[in-house]
Amino acid sequence: MPIFKPNLETTMTRRIIILATALCLPALSACNEQTKRPPAAAKFSTPAGLIEYLSPLPAVQKVEPWQNDYAQGITITTAHYTIHTTLMDPLMLRQVPGFMESAYRAYQSQLPEPIDTKIKFRTYLFADRAQWEQFTKGFAAPHANLYLKIVKGAYCLKGRCVAYNIGRTRTFAVLGHEGWHQFNSRHFVYRLPSWLDEGIATLFETSRYYQGGFEFLPGRNGGRLGSLKTALLADRMIPLTTLITLNPGQVVESPNAVKAYYAQSYALVRFLREADYGKRLVNYHNLLLAGLRGNWPLDPAIRQLASDRNIPLT
Repeated sequence: MPIFKPNLETTMTRRIIILATALCLPALSACNEQTKRPPAAAKFSTPAGLIEYLSPLPAVQKVEPWQNDYAQGITITTAHYTIHTTLMDPLMLRQVPGFMESAYRAYQSQLPEPIDTKIKFRTYLFADRAQWEQFTKGFAAPHANLYLKIVKGAYCLKGRCVAYNIGRTRTFAVLGHEGWHQFNSRHFVYRLPSWLDEGIATLFETSRYYQGGFEFLPGRNGGRLGSLKTALLADRMIPLTTLITLNPGQVVESPNAVKAYYAQSYALVRFLREADYGKRLVNYHNLLLAGLRGNWPLDPAIRQLASDRNIPLT
């Protein structure tokens, strides 16, 4: 019977295998133990964990449980906002308080002088559309069906901003947009013409995290710029004299017209603020300040239409 005599190469190979096994076994054991433990992030995906996680943030005044009919939730209080949410994403929620307060400062920058908000704005941010729809059916009744037609986004009604999670970037875009409507409906004596109101709201759709807060970048709003380019190339631009008399409800049946309406409103507001090195900015500020104070030179019937937000725009 032949006897196997390992050569030098075989011996070295065995030693390498034994050494590698000895080194890997502790690591494999540790990995196995690690998979058995719940990840640390799971702790912060509960109301109690989120309260602990979010409370130390500079923009946060307090965090507490939110009892509601839709899901487990929390209420985040900041200097100017009360935010009710069922979203349990700690990384996204960590940025929401700072985003809302940055948006508030950006809204103030539309005016030549700051105004004081004594009562906090109330915002609802739901984890998904099903919860959002359930809330809307009660909150927006008897007109809930109008709001349920919103495909992806949010709305502002009765001084409340109501949104649901559609991804971080788009969720922040709709919060910034609807937050402007919420801000001016609270403070302005006159409601703004739709082109002006919607045009300003689009300025807060694009932002970036910067030095602990958020910076708004209307020049990088690719969605509105793209829609403007499409309308120009397709020769579907709305005449200016028509644009300033429209409201979004009058174009809602045509997706292309809706996109053109918002894009042109965005462009018109940026023109008033930025064109020719901002030479119209003072007039722009004065226009808004007069709307804030109720000083527009309007006939009595138009004044009532401008000041009573319960009267439908025509």
